[in-house]
Order: sequence, then structure tokens, then C-alpha cells
Amino acid sequence: MKHALLTAALFTSLALASASALANATVGQPAPAFSAVDTSGKTVSLADFKGRHVVLEWVNPGCPFVRKHYDSANMQATQKGATDKGVVWLAINTTATDAGDYLKPAAMAEWMSKQRAAASATLMDSDGKVGRAYGARTTPHMYVINAKGTLVYAGAIDSKASANPADIPSSTNHINVALAESLAGKPVSVASTRPYGCSVKYSSM
Repeated sequence: MKHALLTAALFTSLALASASALANATVGQPAPAFSAVDTSGKTVSLADFKGRHVVLEWVNPGCPFVRKHYDSANMQATQKGATDKGVVWLAINTTATDAGDYLKPAAMAEWMSKQRAAASATLMDSDGKVGRAYGARTTPHMYVINAKGTLVYAGAIDSKASANPADIPSSTNHINVALAESLAGKPVSVASTRPYGCSVKYSSM
């Protein structure tokens, strides 16, 4: 347990250092507009979903923290719980093309399919424009946007910063809580948390 927490802290520290020059989308302010191409080659824009809640999930299948939530089916359950309520879920892969764990769009789509992911779309952001606009630091790094286009949550998927799936049942799923509150017209009680995971592998541009 201690080792897992130290590992999580190390990954997060590295992520924060490598992303120090990134912009930061601000909770309580309009979510930055963006367009990106999904794994099928279709352009998807945040503006396409005006009037709906949207969740952004930064994902990289090569990251053990991502695998924690996918191998346990926690991420898929969270996705399905959201989309069943009419929420749009956009998974975003910002991994640079020269990174060792970069997946081409077809391979990324295949991985998501094998995982039985319930994301509305998987976006390829290898140039890092969307990630930089949001200040995405880790995989996973999560954002919730309400129907008015306001960012109402940014941070970790849950309350236990480890790569151990055994920690999931006793953790608080921040996305479930944020969505339940926001969909009910209430302010999000925990609107910002420290993200944990592997550093997003941005392109050098």
C-alpha cells in the first residue's frame, strides 16, 4: 500500500513538472472549446454537445493507473453510468506519436472495443492541443462540463491515488458524485482534486 502511494506520488510529481507550462481550464469558468478527430476519422467538437453534460477522460492504455480502472471495469462502469443518463463521455488520447506507447487510431479503437468501453467517442490528440488547453497532466485526468458549458469538476477519478485495483471499492468516485450533483442542479461539493497517474506524453511541438 505504502509503495503504491509513493509510486502514485512520483508519477503525479513528474506529471506536474512536465506540464508546468500548460494552461489550466478553470473550474467555474466556461470549458475551453476544442475540436479533435476521433478514432474513425470524424471531427468532434465540444460545441456539438451544447446543452448536455460532458465528461472528458484522458487515457493512455500503456499506463498502469489507466489499466487499474479498465482491467477492473471501474472506468467502463463509470462511463456507462454517465452515458445512461444522457451524458456525453469523450476519452482523449494525447500521447505523442513518437512515444513508445503511442497507439494509432485503429489500434486505440480496438483497445477500447476489447475493453468494452462505453465512451461516446475516443479522440486522438497527438499534437496535444486539447490537452494543453485543459492543462491535462495525468492519465487518467478527468473533467466534468455541465449543460451550460461550465467546467464544474477537474481532477482525479477517485479518492485513492494508487495503481492497485483493490483500492477502488473503498474509494469515492469523484465523477459519479460530481455528475449526480450537477445533473440535479446542485453545486458540485468537491469541484477540484489532485489528479494522479502517469504523465501525459506531450509532443515537443
